[in-house]
Amino acid sequence: MFQQFTFNHVLFLAQSTLVTLQLVGIALAGGAVGSAIITAMLISPIRPIRWLAELFVFIIQGTPIIVTLFMAYYGLPMMGLNLDQTWSMTFAFAIFTSAFLGEIWRSSLAAVPKGQWESAHALGLSWRTTMGSIIVPQAMRIAIPPSIGFLVQLVKGTSVVSIIGIAELTRAAQIVSNATFKPLPVFLTAAAFYFAINFPLTMLSRHLERRFKVGGMVKSH
Repeated sequence: MFQQFTFNHVLFLAQSTLVTLQLVGIALAGGAVGSAIITAMLISPIRPIRWLAELFVFIIQGTPIIVTLFMAYYGLPMMGLNLDQTWSMTFAFAIFTSAFLGEIWRSSLAAVPKGQWESAHALGLSWRTTMGSIIVPQAMRIAIPPSIGFLVQLVKGTSVVSIIGIAELTRAAQIVSNATFKPLPVFLTAAAFYFAINFPLTMLSRHLERRFKVGGMVKSH
């Protein structure tokens, strides 16, 4: 006997949306640390370190997130590291985020005009002062729009964790659909929740793209 699709099911989907947001937050926090490390390795003057980071980025960007998730969920226990579902997901998404954000941030640093480096060198500024006061602030303006764009992809990418049983939004929609046999209204509701998350992010990204000129120059106010 199938259930009717009621407001209680919508509330269940809303609660699962919070789980999705928690997953994104965890992935973003872990990925931000990894991205900073990968970015530092990608701009390292030591070639083996730079090559190692480039190889990491090529491999992760060249494979689906679901493969990284399975490697974390099934592969790590085979190496003696047993993680529960949440930590496996966190590890996989941190790796995934590190590769993409690391490359975005490296590209942003590279997009800062060379004249900025040369001016800082002519003024006798140290590398640390040059990076902290001149290069990184400009690179951040360049990196923010694509980083938010990646965040939108990350929100949608969390749906793959339903495969390992985490009841995020897509998994919750599957459960409700099986209980009600009303897949169309159920998944339309789930889509509406995803849209409610991603639309503001997309608008913010477009606003920042218009506000900041690509190349690190800020539009006049």
